[in-house]
Amino acid sequence: MNAFQPSRPPLQPIQQRRVTPRPKRRLRQRSYQVMAVETTAKIAVNVVISTAAISALIQLLPEHWSQQDKLRAISIDVKQMEERVYKLQAEFSRSFDPRQAKMIMQEQGYRFDPNQRQIVFPKDATEVEQAQ
Repeated sequence: MNAFQPSRPPLQPIQQRRVTPRPKRRLRQRSYQVMAVETTAKIAVNVVISTAAISALIQLLPEHWSQQDKLRAISIDVKQMEERVYKLQAEFSRSFDPRQAKMIMQEQGYRFDPNQRQIVFPKDATEVEQAQ
């Protein structure tokens, strides 16, 4: 067992592949350049779109404000008309109420209830005295 064993031939170093760092560096540099150009293009497109959106908003805001003013004016007119309609409806329903027919005749005409006496005021008493 203590016998000598034949010596092994020396191990040959494993041949390493030829390293070509220059092409890899160039590829990396190109990929970085492509990414930089692509990012710059994206930013430029986004800036153009943002500028267009902002200019559109600037043009639309005055129109929006004028529409809001018109809407406020119309809502005020609608409220006034609603009040007028309510008054006219009340007057209309009052006109056809038989219990108030006599009162309406007195308001709108010169007819009076036969049981009621008409009081006529003479012209100003001081005018009559001064004329004499």
